[in-house]
Amino acid sequence: MIGENLVRVLKLDGYAVDWVKNCADGRESLLQNDYGLLLLDLGLPDEPGIDLLRWLREKGNDIPVLLITARDALDDRVKGLDSGADDYILKPFHFEELEARIRAALRHHEKRAAPMLSSGGLTLDPVAKTCMRGNKSFSLSAREYALLYALMEKPGAVLSRQQLESKIYGWDDEIESNAVEYHIHQIRKKLGHDAIRNIRGVGYAAGEKS
Repeated sequence: MIGENLVRVLKLDGYAVDWVKNCADGRESLLQNDYGLLLLDLGLPDEPGIDLLRWLREKGNDIPVLLITARDALDDRVKGLDSGADDYILKPFHFEELEARIRAALRHHEKRAAPMLSSGGLTLDPVAKTCMRGNKSFSLSAREYALLYALMEKPGAVLSRQQLESKIYGWDDEIESNAVEYHIHQIRKKLGHDAIRNIRGVGYAAGEKS
């Protein structure tokens, strides 16, 4: 029940989410996919979640890892942090706090001190899920926000349609053939046609040319 609610809340918050329920599937997923962050429960059915964390770090994968655990003993928290976790949260928790910790872990990984993202004349607020252009603020849907975040998290980045699909959709989401183009169209309607540039034969980039 916690997992189902967590997936639902994170999707509403604009994240693409893949959910696995044991260490074996976790290893397979991490080998096959490029994730931005791992939420890891220490109490997994096949082996301790801490083993998956250690395996991940031994592989040289440095994605942010946020531990979710019901264990409030100091030794468990210290062991998780010393094994390579970036942060932890104890069950039961408020989703607002979890989302704030996710944003903080992503900022730290991207070496950003400020919560805002800026690129090509656009400023994205990951907390309010709004975008500023000039002095105007625009509200974005969860998928619009996720797509724009993907383009703006690395200034100047150009992403293909397939890369954008992987950023805004999880395994269980049905993807229409023109889904990315539709979301880009909606963003351009709000922010202006040049808010997202089409780089012919390559993909899309955020904002005006520098």
